[in-house]
Amino acid sequence: MEFKQIEAFVNVIKYKSFSKAADASFLTQPTISTHISSLEKELGVTLIDRMGKESRPTKEGRAFYKYAINLINTREKALMEVGNAGSEFSGIVDIRASSIPGQYIVPELMTGFRKLFPSVRFYLEQSDSETVWNGILENDGEIGFTGDYKNNGLKYDLLYKDPLILITPKNDKFLKLREKSEYISKEDFFDENFVWREEGSATRSTFEEMVCTGRNRRLNIVATVNSLESIKRCVAGGLGISVLSQTVVNKDANIGYLSFKLSDLNLEREFYLVTNKNVTLSPTAKKFKEFVLGQFNR
Repeated sequence: MEFKQIEAFVNVIKYKSFSKAADASFLTQPTISTHISSLEKELGVTLIDRMGKESRPTKEGRAFYKYAINLINTREKALMEVGNAGSEFSGIVDIRASSIPGQYIVPELMTGFRKLFPSVRFYLEQSDSETVWNGILENDGEIGFTGDYKNNGLKYDLLYKDPLILITPKNDKFLKLREKSEYISKEDFFDENFVWREEGSATRSTFEEMVCTGRNRRLNIVATVNSLESIKRCVAGGLGISVLSQTVVNKDANIGYLSFKLSDLNLEREFYLVTNKNVTLSPTAKKFKEFVLGQFNR
C-alpha cells in the first residue's frame, strides 16, 4: 500500500469524482483509476461504487476512509514540520458553508488567504447548516461555516454575532412605521405574509421559536425560497416580509425594501467555523483555519 494510492482514494471520496480527484492531485484520471484499482486489489474489497453519477464509498470504503484521511494529513503535517517548514503552502482547502457565510463571508476569506499563499486552491460547496454538519461529520469537506450550533460532536469556533433584521415592502403600513422609528415590534408584523427560508435554515428556526412561543398558530408562510437574493427581490416586490442577518442587509447598495430592528426580540445569529475533532486537518486547511480565526479575533 502506497501513499499515492491512499491519496487518490481520499480525493475521489472528498470530491465525489475521479476527474476532480485527478485535478486535486495534478494527475490524469486514468492514473487515479489505476491507483484505486491497485488499492482495492491489495485490500481485497471494492472501496468505491462506480455505478452512479457520483463516486461514493462502499461500506468498506467508508470504514477505510477515516483512517486514510488521517494518514494523509498526518504525513503532510510531518513533512511540513521537519522538512518543508519554510516552503510555500499549496494544496486545496475543501470548504462547506451554509448560505450566509458561503455567500457573504467565505469569499473574502478565501481572497485574503490566497494573497498570502498564491498556490492554494479552494473547493466551496454551499448548502444549509444541517447539510454542512453532516458533511463535516462524514469527512465531506475539512472546514465548515454555519450560522448555528448543534451538540453533535463537532468542534465549533465562534467567529462573530450578527443581529437579525426584519425587511418589508415599501408599502403604506411599513413606510408610516419607519417614519416613526427604526424599530418594530412583533405585534406589528406577526400577521403578515412571510417569504421564508428552507426548513434547514438556522435563521428560520431561531426566529420562529422565539416569535411563535405562546401563540396558537404559526407564521403565515406564502413562499419558501432557498436563495437570499430571491428573498430580497420577493420582499421588494410586495410578496411578503422576511428576516435576514444584518450581514446580508448591509451588502445591499440599492435597497428596494425597508429594514427594521426588532424592538422586543433580542435575536442574534452566531456564525461558526466548524471542524471534525476526530480528523487531523491537512496543513493547508489548518493554516486557513488559523487565518480565519485571526481575522475575527483581532
